[in-house]
This record gives sequence, C-alpha cells and structure tokens, in this order.
Amino acid sequence: MLAAWVQGEPASSIGLDDRGLHYGDGLFETIGASGGRARFLGAHLARLARGCAALSIPAPDAALLAREVTRAAGLAPHVIIKVIVTRGALQERGYAWTGSESPTRIVCAWPWSEGPLAMRAPARTGLATRPAAPPLLPGIKHLNCLGQVLARQEARQRGLDEVILADPEGCIIGGGMTNLFVYTGDTLATPLAARCMVAGVMRAQVLAAAESAGFRACERAITAQELAGAEALWITNVRVGLWPVGGLGQRTYAAHPRTSILQHAIEQSACEAAGA
Repeated sequence: MLAAWVQGEPASSIGLDDRGLHYGDGLFETIGASGGRARFLGAHLARLARGCAALSIPAPDAALLAREVTRAAGLAPHVIIKVIVTRGALQERGYAWTGSESPTRIVCAWPWSEGPLAMRAPARTGLATRPAAPPLLPGIKHLNCLGQVLARQEARQRGLDEVILADPEGCIIGGGMTNLFVYTGDTLATPLAARCMVAGVMRAQVLAAAESAGFRACERAITAQELAGAEALWITNVRVGLWPVGGLGQRTYAAHPRTSILQHAIEQSACEAAGA
C-alpha cells in the first residue's frame, strides 16, 4: 500500500468498534488513476452517494472526497484508490443503528502496475461450481463481499482469471470481480442491474460507449446456456477495463474486431471526464 488516510489524516488502522468491521455496515469505491487524475471520478462519487442514501449513511462531502482522492492519485503514475465509508463507531451493541453515529471515511492507495491500457492475454473463465444467492442489495458496492471472496478464491484454485456466477434459476449475475457482456446477433447485452452483485462504473461506460463502437446495447436476463452460443464475451471493471474472454470452460472465443473500437471509445470518455 502506498498510503492510507482516515478522516483525512494519515492512518494505519481504524477503531475496533467500527460498524464496518463488525457488520460490513458501509460501502466502498475502487477508482483507477493515471497521471494524477482519477478516472470517472464523478461517476464513482455519484454511485457512492446513491449507496449511502440506500443505507441511510450520511454521504461524505463530494468536494472534500474529490480532493482526498486527487491527493492519492498523485502518489504514482498509475494508482488504484479505494474509498470506504462506514456508518462509524458503535453507539450500542447490536445490528440496529441509533442515528447518532458519525461516518468513518477511509482512503487507501496502491500502485497500479499495469495501468489502464495494459495489453492482457484473453481471460480464462469458467462457470462457478455452485449457484450464487441473488444479491440482497443489487448493484450497491457495499462491504458485505463474501460472495465475491469465495468466487475469487475458486478462480484462483482452478487457475482461472475469473469465474462467472449464476443464480439458482440459471440467470447470470456476473463475475466474482467483474460485470459480464455477451455479444450475440449484433447486440451487446449485460445482466440487469437488479441481478448484479455490483453495477460497475465500467459497466456503465461500456453501455454508454457501445453505440459509437457499432453495437446495440441492452440490459436483460442472460442464462448460463446462452454463453456457449455467444459470438464474444467481455468482462469489465475499472482495473481491467474491457477484457475479452478467450475461453469459458471448453468453449473458446475468437478475438473480436470491435474490441479495440470499444476500448478506444471508453478511453475517449475517460479523457473527456477528466477534462470536465
């Protein structure tokens, strides 16, 4: 880790009574930064504010948080920044909050060795070996991430870059750390936000950039059976960007000619957002 701050001050720990530690009572954002600029910062701050509203946690001042993220962004040429907001210290024992808590604001920074434009080999993926429970708070990037923890460990044990999760009805939720896009019949589809573990910022950027790259984009229910017949698959998050899938189990996918077009459109939107 390059550095960490709690409530804006350098720190290496939080209180043992923090509700984020006891109950996962909070949210987080993972933000990529290059050249001292946080990528898609406005989108991240907006999603954090929506999540805080959904959990009735007072949101940090956006301008203050933007300054703290920008400070972290300047620590290296490429930085991954994690912003965590918890409800704060326990005021009494138990799950319910009192309303008198004061939120804890944490900003951490790590080196991002590959940066946003890394050339990666196509992703090796597979279907998860067990169904995932439908998310209780779909789309919200909250601190209760045990489903993702188990999925990432399964990917590591199987020698995969990612595992793709489906719910008990066979509908795709997404990857352990990514959102999934499926290209079939000239349409780029991604699972509905109501079925996502997290509705990623990069997911939103792909949907916004799809038309300029020649795709028709939509959100819809996607079954695990559809994946084998798809023309192409991509997985996305702010660290890996738009990552082509080269294989899903025994199924292989050829490189798609529009991948670079879509990646370029996403980078163009990142530059425009940084200049706004």
